[in-house]
Amino acid sequence: MRVSTRTRYGIRLMIALAGNYNKGNVLLKNVAESEDISEKYLSQIVIPLRRAGLLTGSRGMHGGYMLAKRPSKITIREIFEALEGDSFIIDCALNPNVCKRSVKCASIELWNLLSKKISEFLNEITLEDLLKIKKEKELNFIEYNI
Repeated sequence: MRVSTRTRYGIRLMIALAGNYNKGNVLLKNVAESEDISEKYLSQIVIPLRRAGLLTGSRGMHGGYMLAKRPSKITIREIFEALEGDSFIIDCALNPNVCKRSVKCASIELWNLLSKKISEFLNEITLEDLLKIKKEKELNFIEYNI
């Protein structure tokens, strides 16, 4: 299983917005610079995140983006599913009708179980958890380089 660049960048965007939670809107340009991601690419990523109700955006002088809810209330599963779709490994695990062998296929149980475990794991981790990890890594980096 591979996670798309879109999802990896989307999670980085959401962590950056979590770091600014309750401090106002953040410009995509600023996130793009700090995360070394194309602003144009980020502008495409925000569309499904807004549609999923994970962030809000506004235009104008004080425009930009912010989280739609507290970082502790946003799971990585929500972000993942907004950007990737469901977390099922293979199509027939989600919809057995796509494969004529699914009724007698033993391996479909493996894929169902794995998909369920991935979904549960992603649901246990919040944006706040990742923000804490980021802050710890930044502190360790500063201490190491002093």
